[in-house]
Amino acid sequence: MTLSGLKQYLIKEGATVVGYAEVDEALPAEISHLNRAVSIGVDRNLNADTIRILGKLLKTAETFLRDKGFRFLCIPPDSDRISGTFVSKLYKLFSHKVAATCSGLGWIGRNGLLINPRYGPRLSLVTVLTDAPLEPDFPIEESLCGVCRLCVHLCPSGALSGEEWSRENPFPELIDFSKCYSYKANSRAVAGKPNCGFCINICPYGRRIPRDTNTVRVTVEGDE
Repeated sequence: MTLSGLKQYLIKEGATVVGYAEVDEALPAEISHLNRAVSIGVDRNLNADTIRILGKLLKTAETFLRDKGFRFLCIPPDSDRISGTFVSKLYKLFSHKVAATCSGLGWIGRNGLLINPRYGPRLSLVTVLTDAPLEPDFPIEESLCGVCRLCVHLCPSGALSGEEWSRENPFPELIDFSKCYSYKANSRAVAGKPNCGFCINICPYGRRIPRDTNTVRVTVEGDE
């Protein structure tokens, strides 16, 4: 199988979407030689089975790249972090969402989540950094949320600022995490974990309904 076949191979093995990105500008010096990212997403809620599937996909990409003589670094799901490892030191230095936006899989919504045009904010992600000369996909340059502010207006914790992401403004202050964490800490737990997920469920893209991001409008008390 040729190098270009990795994407279809991963989809055959269970990935929902796969994108390639050139990430030179986003890398810390320690791994600057691994300037290509393979962003892998599955359309599943993040749970133990999803983590298992994502781990299998990472292993598939790892084997593929190793067999072809390329170097790589697998970055596991955010919820499957293992402290004390080399990879654990990179969590704050390289984000799955950076790889995903650079590879054209989506943009960062006002809810702070990656939003894919087809699957909304429901993708669970992993990333493989490599020195393989993969042809990059076209990056997403700006948010496609348009005027929609449903998540901002209806967030029960009032944690969303309404700021807008773009490639030129990649790290806006989208979320007041203290408000978000406080609300979840006082909400009813599901399966032993704090529960909310409202900003996922309310997103028009995630609900798979017809939408026009230029005309979506929500009226709430006090909104002018």
